[in-house]
Amino acid sequence: MAIHAPTIEFSAELVHDLTATSGETVAVIAPFTGEVLHDLPQSTADDVAQAASAARVAQRAWLAAGFRHRRAVLLRAHDLLLERQELILDLLQTETGKTRGQAFEEVSISASVTRYYALSTHRVLATKRRRAAVPLVTKTRVSYQPKGVVGVITPWNYPVSLGVMDVIPALATGNGVVQKIDNQTTLSMLATRRVYIDAGVPAALWAIVVGPGEIVGNAVVDAADYVCFTGSTPTGIRVAQRAAARLVGVSLELGGKNAMLVLDDADPMDAARKAVYACFTSMGQLCVSIERIYVDRRVSEVFIPEFARRTRALVLGSAFNYSTDVGSLTSAAQLERVTATVGDAVAKGATVLAGGKPRPELGPYFFEPTVLTDVTPAMECFAAETFGPVVAVTIVNSEAEAIAATNDTEFGLNASVFTGSARRGHRIADQLNTGSVNINEGYRGSFGSVDAPMGGMKKSGLGRRNGVEGMMRFVDARTVAELTGLLALPTTGRQFERLVGPLVVLAKVLKAIRRA
Repeated sequence: MAIHAPTIEFSAELVHDLTATSGETVAVIAPFTGEVLHDLPQSTADDVAQAASAARVAQRAWLAAGFRHRRAVLLRAHDLLLERQELILDLLQTETGKTRGQAFEEVSISASVTRYYALSTHRVLATKRRRAAVPLVTKTRVSYQPKGVVGVITPWNYPVSLGVMDVIPALATGNGVVQKIDNQTTLSMLATRRVYIDAGVPAALWAIVVGPGEIVGNAVVDAADYVCFTGSTPTGIRVAQRAAARLVGVSLELGGKNAMLVLDDADPMDAARKAVYACFTSMGQLCVSIERIYVDRRVSEVFIPEFARRTRALVLGSAFNYSTDVGSLTSAAQLERVTATVGDAVAKGATVLAGGKPRPELGPYFFEPTVLTDVTPAMECFAAETFGPVVAVTIVNSEAEAIAATNDTEFGLNASVFTGSARRGHRIADQLNTGSVNINEGYRGSFGSVDAPMGGMKKSGLGRRNGVEGMMRFVDARTVAELTGLLALPTTGRQFERLVGPLVVLAKVLKAIRRA
């Protein structure tokens, strides 16, 4: 199914918003059909440098306009984003192959992020008094200065929501942005950017570039005062190393091999229903989706067949409405990767309970959501991130065994715990080495909580997006202290001698009255 004609016409117009002058183009394939969607111009390293220079000029005026102006612009963008959602949903489905509902998740989260930072940035970054070195003798205040130009490198799987989660707090805190987006999902992000430009964000303040990572991605890192990267762990390590050579900070959201624990007191039918979405949303092409399930033996006989049944019942398709449950993989490379992973597992003794094969009659990159059991360490899907609609289900005999298996990975992004006791769920969450844990839900509780930090432990990343923590990435703290004139600070040995006694007494008094 092709995208609607008005969307095609607007797509051609959007391409003109790119910063791209190389003359080279790359064919972008529509996952639902396998046909060429359009030929995308490519940017150069010089384009990145010029975009960063223009963003620096625009950033000074944007910062000077103040918090109130930025809040008004972002709140207008919030409303305009919701007004234009149908266009963005069309583009997201066309470029990624996801369903209408999963595309709407991106728009919904993006609106929530925009509203949050529009309304909270001034409060968080307002200049505040801090405890002085010597009370009454000195005063101390802390203020915040934006980094300058932020480089944002965004993947293809959730291009709008992951892009907005980094770009909008950067803008809200007074920065400019140069964003590199993946060729595959350029139109979705350009249409989203157009919303914010039409709402009042200066066009030069937020530039978008595309092209090979080793050229354009490196140029973004080299031009930025801070870098946000979302993608694979190996690439994230290279980004961090390149930025570190310039003493530039980074936040990295990287790979995951996320686990779900279904405990003996869980409702197995409810867990099975929710597990299907947690594993197969956007065909598993989501950093926080579930790829491993550890189910207690005492509920496994109900959970496993129900989970397999519900997986087989999913409606696959390419409809531009809400009639399908899962869509297509995004590219030929993704199809090849998933097919090879399942083939490797089956060849080495895994059992397929649901799915396991491509569905070319639906479209070139469709693959059935797949449930495997009898997965062993010899199989590729045991420890490596599949990033596709494949989940391994393993029976465990105890809570302790489930916790140990969950933590036995180099990754630490997200985890899920299903239990009949909230207290038990929180106790187990505190033992899991992951940046987020969802109790009786797969990933949406933490992913959608824009006031709470999101990120990974171990090889799943550095830093956090969302919440106050996500905001503070983009500013440097500045401390300003002043003498009140009430008392002169000592400058000679004799002056220190006279003040030692009173200062010791002051220290004891402050402790007694519980002042830090």
